[in-house]
Amino acid sequence: MNTKEVVITPFLETEDIYKSFNQVKALKGVSVNAFGGEVLAIVGDNGAGKSTLIKILSGVLQPDSGIIRIEGKEYKRLTPKKAAETGISTVYQDLALGNTMNVAANLFLGSEIAKGGILQKKKMREEAEELLKNLDIHIPDVTETAGNLSGGQRQGVAVARLVHKGGRILIFDEPTAAMGLNESAAVLKLIKRLASQGFAVIVISHNLPQVFHISDRICVMRQGKVIKELVTEDTTMDEVVAMITGASTTS
Repeated sequence: MNTKEVVITPFLETEDIYKSFNQVKALKGVSVNAFGGEVLAIVGDNGAGKSTLIKILSGVLQPDSGIIRIEGKEYKRLTPKKAAETGISTVYQDLALGNTMNVAANLFLGSEIAKGGILQKKKMREEAEELLKNLDIHIPDVTETAGNLSGGQRQGVAVARLVHKGGRILIFDEPTAAMGLNESAAVLKLIKRLASQGFAVIVISHNLPQVFHISDRICVMRQGKVIKELVTEDTTMDEVVAMITGASTTS
């Protein structure tokens, strides 16, 4: 029995999003919802439109038509700045961390605390430690250089930085790519924990066993369309694979 509290109003909605690149129709009327307190997995084969959708939500691309609705407010398009201001943050595979900078410096990159032109390093360390503690991200020393961290810890730093900047919906693009089993497990645990803390989490992944492990709902995309949105516990991996490959034409 699923005891997860049902959230009525989506944090984020897309309605009939279309996007073409010359003659290629990348998105053909995509409508999806993401709720606070859940993990939504978006799955599909290469060319399904997943990356295009995420880039539109991140403000990197603009849709040709359609509506993006965030907490009830409508937008025809977003810029990266506007997406960040509305609470949408994307954790890309490269994480965009400064490898020669320490953890605290990475968390405050672009929003450093200064007084009289002097960086308040002690205060930034203290706030970094508090932020990581609140997110239950285990990094023993915030003065450690980011380049020396494990893949799972680096994901944690990237997430903490986005949360610090106001991120409320966190989009993960293939979060465990090139990670070993232990690091992957740590990242998946972090994703589930973020949802339990009320964040809306979207995960793009080709790894269906991981998708079934962490997600509450699954959005299946194929050839630029949403084939179906499914409650994870009410479906099977075989059913999802059939929709991804076109063996099932369920709509």
